Amino acid sequence: MRYGLKLSQRAAIEDYLSVWRVADDSGFDHCWVMDHFATIGDDPDGDIFEAWTLLAGMAVATSRTRIGCMVTGNTYRHPGVLAKTAVTVDHLSGGRLEFGIGAGWAEYEHTMFDLELGPPGERLDRFEEACEVIQSLWTQPRTTYEGRYYKITDAAAEPKPVQERVPIWIGGSGRRKTLRIVARFADVWNSPGGLPEEIAELSGVLDGHCADVGRDPGEIRRSVQVRLGDDDDETLRLVEAHAKVGVSEVIMIVMPPDPVAKADRAASLLPRLREIG
Repeated sequence: MRYGLKLSQRAAIEDYLSVWRVADDSGFDHCWVMDHFATIGDDPDGDIFEAWTLLAGMAVATSRTRIGCMVTGNTYRHPGVLAKTAVTVDHLSGGRLEFGIGAGWAEYEHTMFDLELGPPGERLDRFEEACEVIQSLWTQPRTTYEGRYYKITDAAAEPKPVQERVPIWIGGSGRRKTLRIVARFADVWNSPGGLPEEIAELSGVLDGHCADVGRDPGEIRRSVQVRLGDDDDETLRLVEAHAKVGVSEVIMIVMPPDPVAKADRAASLLPRLREIG
C-alpha cells in the first residue's frame, strides 16, 4: 500500500507549500494537485491555481515525495505542449513525476474559454490519440503522427524524461472506452471515488480489457481518492475495505478550511495506514 496527499482547491499558496512540506517530511509516497481553471461545485468563483505551474513549484519545494496532478484534463492543452511541460517537471523534481491524465469533463470551463470539449465519445477518442502522442514524444527521437484530432510532423522532443518510464495514472470509470485506454497505456488506474464493491466491479472490467489488448492486469495498480473525514477510525475502515478489493494506492484529499491542520492529521494516521494490506 502506498499513500498520497492531495490539496485540491480554494487554498492559498502558503497552504499548498505547507501541505507539500507535510507530505515530504511525514513519509507520504506521493503528493498531488488538481487540474481545473475554475473551482468545481456550486460556486465557480473560488481561488484556484494552474496545476502544472503548481507542480513545477512542488518539484523544487519537495525533495523526497513523488508528485503529480490528479488528473490533468486532456482538453486543456495540446498533447505536444503537455508532454514538454511534464518532462520539464520531471527534470525539476529529479525524476519524481507521476503523470496523471484524464479525458476532461468540466463543461463550464470550456465554455468560458471557448475550449473544445465535444461529446463523450469524441472526447475519449481525442484522449486516446493524446496518449499515443505523449508516449511517442517521451520515447522516440522524432515523432510524426496523423490522427483524426492531432497531427505531429517530425517533432523533436528533447530532453527525454529523467525516468526510463514516467508512471501514467489514468482517471475515469467508463466501462467501454476509458478502461480500454487504461488497459493500453496506464501504470495506475485511478477511481475518483466510489464504494469498494463498485471499484471491484470496475476492476474486473479493466481485467477484461487487459485480456483483449494482451496486457497483464497485474501490471496496472489500482488507486482511489478518499476525502479525509472527521472520524479517523471510519477512514481507516474505508481504506482497509479498498485494500481488500485490490486497491494499492490511496490518495487522501484535504480541503479548506484549515487544510494544513487536516494534512497534519492525515500524517498522524500514516503509521496505522501502513499496517493495512
